Amino acid sequence: MSIDSQKNSHQKNTPSALSHLDSNGDITMVDVSGKTATTREATAVGQVRFPSEIYQQIKAADGMTKKGSITQTAHIAGIMAAKRTHDLIPLCHPLPLDKIGLTFDYNDALNSISVSAVVKVTHKTGVEMEALTAVSVACLTIYDMTKALSHDIVIDDIHLIKKTGGKSDYKNTP
Repeated sequence: MSIDSQKNSHQKNTPSALSHLDSNGDITMVDVSGKTATTREATAVGQVRFPSEIYQQIKAADGMTKKGSITQTAHIAGIMAAKRTHDLIPLCHPLPLDKIGLTFDYNDALNSISVSAVVKVTHKTGVEMEALTAVSVACLTIYDMTKALSHDIVIDDIHLIKKTGGKSDYKNTP
């Protein structure tokens, strides 16, 4: 059964736990007009894993390729992506972001570059999607910058690890 078929067979007037569905099961942008603006922050992480010999080559070159610095380019891409999340994810609100920070770390145990993004705003809605988008696009940029070395590159484990502000806080504790 397709998702659209499921929606059509969805019993009308049933409240949904999904914030982007109204009581009729129709798609809606969340109304934040009644919410109070608070400081909200979200942290997301992900990683780009490489074959061992490619990882060693990248690390030995300190992240430099013929295209330039892997992490500097990914850093800019992640910032740009966070700022444009509302253009990529249909029901996200455009937000005046106060802070977007990305960090990149070599992880020798996993032959990977770990990516972390912290996004902050003072607004009526959170920035989880902006943090996740920043990490996702930064990881994709690392892939793009290194694909000439190998196509056996894996982007994985992109997830939210923390959010504060708003109705509830969240912390992913392993």
